[in-house]
Amino acid sequence: MTSAPPRGKVAFLFLGETLLIPHLYPIVEALAATSTVPIDLWVSTSVHETLLTRWTAPFPAVRIRRAPGFRRVADDGTGRNPVLPAKIPMLVRLLPYLRSARVVVCAEQTSLWLPRLFPMRAKFVKTSHGVGSMSARDDPRRRAAALTLVPSQRERQTYLDRGFAPDRFVATGYVKADFTHRTHAAPPFADTRPVVLYAPHWQQHRSSWWRWGAEVVRRIVADGRYNLIFAPHQRLVEKAPEVADLMREIGGLPHVHCDIDGFAMVDGSYTGVADVYLGDTSSQVIEFLMRPRPCVFLNAARVAWEGDPNYAMWACGEVVGDVAEVVGALDRAALLHTEYAAVQAAFADESLGAVKGGATKAAGEIVHVLEAIPSR
Repeated sequence: MTSAPPRGKVAFLFLGETLLIPHLYPIVEALAATSTVPIDLWVSTSVHETLLTRWTAPFPAVRIRRAPGFRRVADDGTGRNPVLPAKIPMLVRLLPYLRSARVVVCAEQTSLWLPRLFPMRAKFVKTSHGVGSMSARDDPRRRAAALTLVPSQRERQTYLDRGFAPDRFVATGYVKADFTHRTHAAPPFADTRPVVLYAPHWQQHRSSWWRWGAEVVRRIVADGRYNLIFAPHQRLVEKAPEVADLMREIGGLPHVHCDIDGFAMVDGSYTGVADVYLGDTSSQVIEFLMRPRPCVFLNAARVAWEGDPNYAMWACGEVVGDVAEVVGALDRAALLHTEYAAVQAAFADESLGAVKGGATKAAGEIVHVLEAIPSR
């Protein structure tokens, strides 16, 4: 993509949880590096502001702006997930400020209430945050986006099968793979024991936590042969506050690393450094499989999963139906990996698309949207 004269301002909405940042920010960097388009980053808290201010220093076209209702929170500069202001009131108050933008980019559906409910000149571009067979593709807000960026042709096809217009969905590759500001480049442990990442989902009907979670953690910890990263979805503690109690109980052990709100749990650090993935239906496993490694899946609800597309990821590793077998499955995982490696590679490729250059392609699509808007 070549630089072109600005055809209008692009606004990026950083209003939600920090988990959205690595899915959205690489597009900011790519757009700033390859065009002269002025860019506004609207932020909801001082945590977002601190991180983005640090990263955008080399990009003079980028301006960080506080959304109405901006919240200043206790912040040590590491990006811990903050308590957010109420998003709907913030969006309504932000509406007049977005009149100067020609394109608005977001990574979550809540922001799509604006083009769904209000007449707006700005075109909304929605980029994906995470992938997976259980994504809420039928949400009517999705139809309010002028363009939706998805990682792969497989993901794009799931929308076309639902009757969405083909020209409103583009496969870019996995944008988060281009995020370069990770917290950890190596496991956060003093020894070299194999590292298990346990990442249960936050929604009860999809999660192993409520039935098995605490016992799974305690069994691994008591076994002592693995380093455990216990890093569930950020929102799990909202639904299950006992998670924090368990973390306080075991967090001081040398072979345990707990994280419930740190930026490392959303920036790709843990999926990058773990040796074995242990989970249920979280899309984090697909990110983990960018580099195929052993996986173990927990069928705590004993669902009949084989042949169900909602559980397609479970073909990538052993599926455990008895909590007493979890440690044994971890022991077998490395030995069994040769049976799953090719399946994993194919599944990741189909789900994620390209794992390099996604942000640059996404930035190019945004410029195309700008160029297609008639001059006022």
